[in-house]
Amino acid sequence: MTLVAEDTATASAASTAERPPRRRRLRTLGGWAIVAILVILGAFVAIQVGVSMPSSRGSLDPQGVGDSGAMALAELLRDQGVEVTVARSRDDARAALDENTTLVMSNPYTLTDEGLERLIEPADRVVFLSTSSHLLSVLGIGTSANGPSTPVSADCTVPEFAKVGDIRPDRMFAPADGVEGCFGDADAAAVLVDDDDGIRRTVVEAGRLFSNAYLAEDGNAALGLALLGQSEKVVWYVPSFEDSDIQGESPDTLGSLTPGWVTPAILLLFLAGAAAAWWRGQRFGPLVAETLPVTVRASETMQGRARLTAKAADSAHAAEALRDGSRRRLARRLGLAVTATPDEIADAASDRLRIPRGTLQTLLAGPPPADDPSLILFARQLDELETSVDDSTRSPRTPE
Repeated sequence: MTLVAEDTATASAASTAERPPRRRRLRTLGGWAIVAILVILGAFVAIQVGVSMPSSRGSLDPQGVGDSGAMALAELLRDQGVEVTVARSRDDARAALDENTTLVMSNPYTLTDEGLERLIEPADRVVFLSTSSHLLSVLGIGTSANGPSTPVSADCTVPEFAKVGDIRPDRMFAPADGVEGCFGDADAAAVLVDDDDGIRRTVVEAGRLFSNAYLAEDGNAALGLALLGQSEKVVWYVPSFEDSDIQGESPDTLGSLTPGWVTPAILLLFLAGAAAAWWRGQRFGPLVAETLPVTVRASETMQGRARLTAKAADSAHAAEALRDGSRRRLARRLGLAVTATPDEIADAASDRLRIPRGTLQTLLAGPPPADDPSLILFARQLDELETSVDDSTRSPRTPE
């Protein structure tokens, strides 16, 4: 029974000793697996973001809820009884145009000049919420200009702008001949209005004025209603790459400009890095305490420390080490405690050797030597003191 109990205890102890390292190893493997999965997911997300096309809910999108979207203005128009139709293709936009309708769009960067002319041809009112220099040239409505960044008022004859108030424009234009400039002066205006044969074309840089983040500032909302709320219906055309005039081609992206092997190579590099990190980071078992293969002699240690002290030219530190050793040996030979003070050792040695106490006190507790010659003399004096104490201890006392 005793042998069985001992075997059982030994087996349980061995199993208990083996379980913690195994559990630690499993936890380590699980941690590295999680890190590898996170790295792969991060690489996949970065690649997808890099090769993806621009979002269809971009700047001044009437269905965009972000800071740069224009959903707030669209809802404000609906509250005023204006029907707002969002068109993401030119065919839908042309089909939605009828009488008493305003066509609204940002810079149609995906359309050619001919495509733009066909789109705006049936519209009586067109409002461009952003423009490029090329679009200004195509419309013949003006050019870019420098103007003040301070708030400006309408200061023009357009009646719907009379109650707008001040706005802080983000971009100014120089109106062409026959084009009226509002919210500025004759040289630089924030809004250009071109009335030609009953067709009104208006240009304004509304990226900051009509966005959700800034619509409530100054007279921005009033200007938006004055521009887009003059008709019963608004057709808001949103340019997109799907409605581009470049047939059979897609815009260049990071994925289309790089060879097909780049994405797999990046994933393989991430996997190789994770495998290398796991390989180099794992532990090869518990730490093992081993005895030193060589025993270092005390004399060699002493000589090594002496060489370091000599190389550092630290005579004060060397003198203190010599003095400490002498005090310990003198205390033992004089029958004093190990914790005896220098004064106690000096008193005992003075009584034993019949020499003045002040000399020994200076030697055992005085200032250390400042140079090597003084250190040599100091060491010789300590040695003579120890020899004298030894001789006095060994010599028999003469009877009185």
